[in-house]
Amino acid sequence: MTILLRTATAAAVIGLAAPALAQDIQVIVHGQANDPFWSVVKNGVDQAAADTGANVEYRSPETFDMVAMSQLIDAAVNQEPDGLVVSIPDADALGPSIERAVQAGIPVISMNSGSDVSAELGALLHVGQDEYDAGEAAGQELAAMGGSNAICVNQEVGNVALDQRCEGFAAGFGGTVEVVPTSNDPAEVEARIRAALESNPDIDTVMGLGASLVGEPAVAAVEAVGRTGDIHVATFDLSAGFLQSVVDGDAAFGIDQQQFLQGYLPVVFLALNAEYGLVPGGNVPSGPNLVTQDKAEQVIELSSQGIR
Repeated sequence: MTILLRTATAAAVIGLAAPALAQDIQVIVHGQANDPFWSVVKNGVDQAAADTGANVEYRSPETFDMVAMSQLIDAAVNQEPDGLVVSIPDADALGPSIERAVQAGIPVISMNSGSDVSAELGALLHVGQDEYDAGEAAGQELAAMGGSNAICVNQEVGNVALDQRCEGFAAGFGGTVEVVPTSNDPAEVEARIRAALESNPDIDTVMGLGASLVGEPAVAAVEAVGRTGDIHVATFDLSAGFLQSVVDGDAAFGIDQQQFLQGYLPVVFLALNAEYGLVPGGNVPSGPNLVTQDKAEQVIELSSQGIR
C-alpha cells in the first residue's frame, strides 16, 4: 500500500513538473545574427520554450531594418499566436504593427528596448532596463574615476535605445562627450576608436554600447595606441573577453542588463497568461548592474556559456 502510494505521488509530481503550457508564441527582435548579445537572448527564449512546453518561433531581420522588422511583426499577427514578444528600437517605425497586434487581441510583451513607449503601444509590460538611466549611472561612475573627455561609440545607428544610452551617459558624465558612429563590424569599430584616440589625445574615457562589438575592440584600440591604464573603457553588456579585460584591469566595468532574462521571462509570462490568465502587474527591470573587477571573474564562465 505504501509502495503504491509513493508511486502515485511520484507520478503526480512528474506530471506537475512536465511542460504543460503548449501555447504558440512569436518572438520578433531587431538584433542582428552576428551580434553575440542576441544569441544569449535566444538562449533565454529557447530555455523558456523547453520549461513551459510552449511552441515558440524566434525571428529577426538579417540587418538592422525597421521595415523588415515591421513586416515580421505583421506576419506574426496573421498567425494569431497566443502571445507576441517584441523589442522596440524605433517606436515610430514599429508602433503601427504592434498596435495592430494589440487590436487583434494578441497579448504583447516588449523586451530589451522600448520601456518608454511600451505601455502607450498597448503592451502588457516591458522586461529590460531603462537605457537612459543605465547610461547616466555609467557616466557618473566613469566621472568618479576621473574621466572628463569621452567618446560614446554607437555600432547601430538608428536604434533609439542606443541613442538613449549615449544621452544618459553624457548627462551623468558631465564632461565632454562625442558620439562616434560605426557599423557593427568589430574591425571597423577598432579602427574608428583608434583614429579618434590618435586625433584627440585628451580623450580619457571610451563608452561602448555592446561588449563583443565595441567593448573588446575598444580595449584593443587603447592598447594599440599605448594608453592601457590611462583610458577608462566601459561598455554596455558582457562578453567573456571583455570581462577578462575587467579582471586584468584593462577595462573598468560592463553594464549587465541580463539579456537571458529578457528572452526567458516574456515567454514564460505569455505562456502563463494564455493558460491561467496570470501576468505581472508592471514592468520587470532586468538591469542595470555594473560588473566591476571584484565581480567579473565569477561571471566569465556564465558569459562563455551564453547565459550572462
